[in-house]
Amino acid sequence: MNSSFDRFFRVLTVILAIAVVYLFFTMIQTLDRLHLSNMKVIALLENTKHPERTVTTVSAVAAVDTAVKKSNVANAEYFDNNARIGGELISPLSADAPNFNPLTVNEASASTILGLCSSSLAERDWQNPAVFKPMLAESWEISADHLVYTIKLRRNAMWQEYVCPDSGKTVPAREIVADDFVFAVEAMRNSDVDCASRRSYYKDLDTVEARGKYELIVRWKRAYYGSLESTLALTPMQREYYSQNGKFDGKKFNNDHKRNRTIISSGPYILERWDRDRKIRLRRNPRFFGVALGIAPPVEVREFQIIKHPNTQLQALLGGKLDMMGLSAEQWVRRAGEKKFKDGSISRFRYSGDGYNYIGYNAAVHCFRDRETRLALTLLIDRERILQEVLHGCGKLANGPFAPGSVYADKNLVPHKYDVARAKTLLANAGWKDIDGDGILERDGKKFEFTMLQISGSATQARILPMIKEFFAAAGIDMKLQTVEWSVYIERLTSRNFEACNLGWTGSIDPDPYQIFHSSQINDGDNFVGYKNPEVDRLIVALRGEFDLTKRIAICHQIEKHLYNDQPYTFMFYPDQLVALDARYRNVRLFPRGLASLAFWLP
Repeated sequence: MNSSFDRFFRVLTVILAIAVVYLFFTMIQTLDRLHLSNMKVIALLENTKHPERTVTTVSAVAAVDTAVKKSNVANAEYFDNNARIGGELISPLSADAPNFNPLTVNEASASTILGLCSSSLAERDWQNPAVFKPMLAESWEISADHLVYTIKLRRNAMWQEYVCPDSGKTVPAREIVADDFVFAVEAMRNSDVDCASRRSYYKDLDTVEARGKYELIVRWKRAYYGSLESTLALTPMQREYYSQNGKFDGKKFNNDHKRNRTIISSGPYILERWDRDRKIRLRRNPRFFGVALGIAPPVEVREFQIIKHPNTQLQALLGGKLDMMGLSAEQWVRRAGEKKFKDGSISRFRYSGDGYNYIGYNAAVHCFRDRETRLALTLLIDRERILQEVLHGCGKLANGPFAPGSVYADKNLVPHKYDVARAKTLLANAGWKDIDGDGILERDGKKFEFTMLQISGSATQARILPMIKEFFAAAGIDMKLQTVEWSVYIERLTSRNFEACNLGWTGSIDPDPYQIFHSSQINDGDNFVGYKNPEVDRLIVALRGEFDLTKRIAICHQIEKHLYNDQPYTFMFYPDQLVALDARYRNVRLFPRGLASLAFWLP
């Protein structure tokens, strides 16, 4: 789990969220976010010394303190004071990072690296993720109307020194101050900066003001439940680094290749080396403020090797060239008999995931415009068969965007069952008929045919999508598959140049479906399937302004029921997270969101 919560904004941007699911498809764990409240976590620890056992942890929904004692620092109690400093932790990445722009980055690998090299104002507690604890903030107070946050910054938190990309001169380390957060917000709100999706979560932000070096005042225009997380998730940016001649150019910032190739670290690690398409190497940051507070990572070097194929990754793990990786369900089941798993040299961990997989239907395409047709498509997919045959039962069927173990999920909803007969009736009622007898349904003179995008190199999609193609074909629907590279996939989604996709979202502790399902987000937000429902819009707005937990749960249940009936997605399943780790590492603990690799150490 990453120490930084630069990615702790209300929800992920469309590309970050897609990237998380890309990690699912390639089975790389970026354990960088926290788990949904009340989520049950199952850990299977396998080795000869510790027989396989099930550990269940439930994190309760708790009220967040409005003031924090100065002595607190996030997650210090989970670090081992006797840990040895040194060693390496080597993990794989399935794709190289395109750049390290802190605002516009749209790829999971880059987000993982940025998360290890940056710090936010606060972090959620690893064991009790409903609670925020200080990081760069020393303390904060929230006004009774939830509109004003007064934040005291920690002194002696330092930026790393760096080499100016223009002059080539070394710029000495300096303190992180309030203006660094002011600049980060200014840059994010600059309309020329390509971060519209992230910017939308700050549309109700009024002002951010620096009062001297160590006090930050954040004002919101209206009460918004997510303002706490959005405020405390703020990470600093150096004005002098990203401004030339004292001016910030948003358009240049997007594609400033010299600056976007490096990272000015405020976090646990610094970027030491980046060999394109080979590896990314980080080294422990000696100036990290957490060194004095007991939250600096003991592991000296974090290395990420670019290995595209999951089986190649597994061979590297078994051969001692990798230390930790995410396993596919196929690997979890089929390779369990490997000697290193059986003798305890490599431990395995399994826990409930908070991200869901889905089939997304672009409502602008003629065959997806009505909910009867979309529901029929869901009924035609034997999701239970896919869950068992492809994921080997490692997951749960999904009803909607709220994880099955979350209090926000409506327990009265039963997963839509595979029902070909009912699906055909719905299709007929929606006007679909095989008029010319060629076996393909038609409506309004148009064939029921569409193209599903597939990620090149995704072993999971390579198994799931052909099965779905066969399910649809049995009902007279022609689904074509188009395999594209990840970068092309991203471009097609952001430009809305697609018909159907198979991706997913990660969960949030306090859900806010605005960015994904509100109709205002169709053009520039994450609602790239073009879903529109005025009642859902109303409920989402009401949810954002509601602070009473009981009422929030009731609103979420209503939202989920609408989505359950409308099926803008076929909500597929919540896959379990499966991780393998070399047993040499110490202080390995399973938290509600997973393993906290920052606290690992090597004897």
